[in-house]
Amino acid sequence: MREKILFDYGWLFHRGDIKMPLPETKGIMYTSAKTERVHMGPAAVGYFAAADSYDNKLAHNPERWQAVTLPHDYVIDGVPDEHGNNALGFLKYDNAWYRKKFTVPESDLGRRITLLFEGVATHATVYLNGCLMKHNFCGYTTFEVDITDTLLYGEENVLAVYVNTEEHEGWWYEGGGIYRHVYLCKTDSTALDLWGIYVMPEKIGDDTWRLTVENTVRRDDKEERTVRTLTEISDGEGAIIATLEASGKVEPYGKVLLKSSCEVKAPHLWSLEDPYLYYCTTKVFVNDPVSGTEIQSDADKVHFGFRYVDIDPEKGLFVNGKHTVIKGVCGHADCGLTGKAVPDNIHREKVHMMKEMGANAYRTSHYPQAEALMDAFDELGMLVMDETRWFESTDEGLEQLTMLMKRDRNRPSVIFWSIGNEEPLFVTEQGRRICRRMMAHARKLDNSRVIMTANDKSPDKATVYDENDVIGINYNLHMYESVHEKYPNKAVFSSECCATGTTRGWYYPSDHTHGYLSAYDADTNNWFLGREKTWKFLRSHEWIMGGFQWIAFEHRGEAVWPRLCSQSGAIDLFMQKKDAFWQNKSLWTTEPMVHLFPHWNFCGREGELIRVSAYTNCDSVEFFLNGKSLGTRKVEQFGHAEWQVEYVSGIIEVKAYRDGKFVASDKRETSGAAYRLALRLENKEELCAGGRDLALVTCYVLDKEGREVPDASPFVRFTTDGNGKIHSTGSDICDHTNLLLPDRRMRAGRITAAVCTGNDKGEMRVYAEADSLLTASIAIKIK
Repeated sequence: MREKILFDYGWLFHRGDIKMPLPETKGIMYTSAKTERVHMGPAAVGYFAAADSYDNKLAHNPERWQAVTLPHDYVIDGVPDEHGNNALGFLKYDNAWYRKKFTVPESDLGRRITLLFEGVATHATVYLNGCLMKHNFCGYTTFEVDITDTLLYGEENVLAVYVNTEEHEGWWYEGGGIYRHVYLCKTDSTALDLWGIYVMPEKIGDDTWRLTVENTVRRDDKEERTVRTLTEISDGEGAIIATLEASGKVEPYGKVLLKSSCEVKAPHLWSLEDPYLYYCTTKVFVNDPVSGTEIQSDADKVHFGFRYVDIDPEKGLFVNGKHTVIKGVCGHADCGLTGKAVPDNIHREKVHMMKEMGANAYRTSHYPQAEALMDAFDELGMLVMDETRWFESTDEGLEQLTMLMKRDRNRPSVIFWSIGNEEPLFVTEQGRRICRRMMAHARKLDNSRVIMTANDKSPDKATVYDENDVIGINYNLHMYESVHEKYPNKAVFSSECCATGTTRGWYYPSDHTHGYLSAYDADTNNWFLGREKTWKFLRSHEWIMGGFQWIAFEHRGEAVWPRLCSQSGAIDLFMQKKDAFWQNKSLWTTEPMVHLFPHWNFCGREGELIRVSAYTNCDSVEFFLNGKSLGTRKVEQFGHAEWQVEYVSGIIEVKAYRDGKFVASDKRETSGAAYRLALRLENKEELCAGGRDLALVTCYVLDKEGREVPDASPFVRFTTDGNGKIHSTGSDICDHTNLLLPDRRMRAGRITAAVCTGNDKGEMRVYAEADSLLTASIAIKIK
């Protein structure tokens, strides 16, 4: 039967190319991408990958090799350099080797054994026992390596992975290493293929659905076999609601697609508000020619959902018949506290934060993202625009598209397939041909979703729009109407917008010398427009389906020194909410809220006028200074309220009203001097022992009266009780010290500490201390 074994432990890592003498050549081998094909034949690589002498000289040398656990991003463990590549985050990119020994028992002989790499940045070459097994040319795609024939059963095997970061695929932080999970997969020689279950729910009546299941069964042996698939459909409570069967013959070392269907009455629909999932379990049975009996050889399970999507060129998007405006955000796959190697629980925390902000959709810009993140969208309820990395109709480009679609086509969250982003070819005849072939290829894999491109190049002249099902426009708000007139039968939405930058807690004018941008919403230029202006435009026409704001979280790269990251995020690099987070919440949610800013710690600026703003989804707000009302302001839809207030210490407060009824308030108070540290756990979900989860702990400062000190800047030292470890700390986007240090200078009253859970269930305690301040402690439950 099927086994999927997490293969993240027991790796050795070496950063940099390796130079060593080879007995075969008596020369020097440089294991770089340019020379490995010349010098690294099976014998040479075998020396590297398997020789005991190599173990003794290199693998056990702590100065050159270190033990690591995957996922692993080695580039993030560096110090930013002003002369480094600004697009890639100012960090040094090296090549590297990973190496792992493992044993597969003799009892597995006759089974199919594969390795599944979810993601390696950027180019990867995989060797087993000295044999070159696989080249992977994209740092964002999942790839499978069949090692069945090369394995030594019952003996020690040596797996080596060479990572090359010399070529980059993007203009953002790309990291380096095996940064997603690796699995050792074992199946019978007759089994379901990778992503071999495809479930297609189709609404055919008011309460009637046709459910079609395609099972791809493969045979990895020399004889033909007759196979039967038994598919069980179960609801979220585990009750089986349908059973399907199909049978056929599978040729030696071949595949067969077995298709079956049934009708389902009145299923529980998946929606943003109620992301209800069903499950499809397929069992494979094969006829044993010796005994003449049928035996089960495999079983696998996927989740899916019943939901239907309608897109009207004049009225927009409808999910299950409900008009739905896309309140979307784009996102890169990294995290400011971890680099590219993001723990599964942090992917889920990011989804919780986006939903809290009011976002209902996510764009996987600009490549396939982690399975854990995609699972969270299905389970927590967000729509997804799923994007491939390469806009190419080459074999490689189509293979990447195939990987994305086969992996994600069962997901109810996915409603768009995006086959490219901001390609110059989008306005050429060459681009049209590429688009046409990619779309035809995609239709064979899934014909239930619309296909589009995200284009910023002269939208009125884009040849790809002639082929696309819907029109995705990046920026270019001034061209929407002309594009809509040109394509009246195709729906339009913003596939990327805003990208206006703000810095958390910076309430002065933008200071490019110090790297900080004003926290107030504004147009960066005619291209990157403010959130308010952009959203007002997108909501001004019913035919615009909404849009995807750039970007949910600040990300490394695309930066100008001394800043290390883009400032477009509504949430900062270290997962602290910016004022822009609350602005989005005011634009995208209906539950009454109001957010007042800035803080009110401007001692020394008495008598100056301070710009005070309130983001709200209410129709009027009243402002108070030290208890005295300064009047009520009407707030237009998707607008905000603003005052120029002469600074005097004390309390500013705002009360929000709907139809004259008080519904929400917010206030800021001048604090006293910093007195003690405080800690707060930010995770929405429970933390598990075992060292794979990260706790997100916010450190802040209080005065003697218990008031927060929003401009505090102590140097804070973090530690734990031993049942956990400080993984990283972050506060200032212009801090050029190593991210993985446990000590950090605070900026604007906040530090985030990412704490790796320990092995013991029960409790983990985290401490924070700083000179002249009382120490803080927090107990965190670990299950």
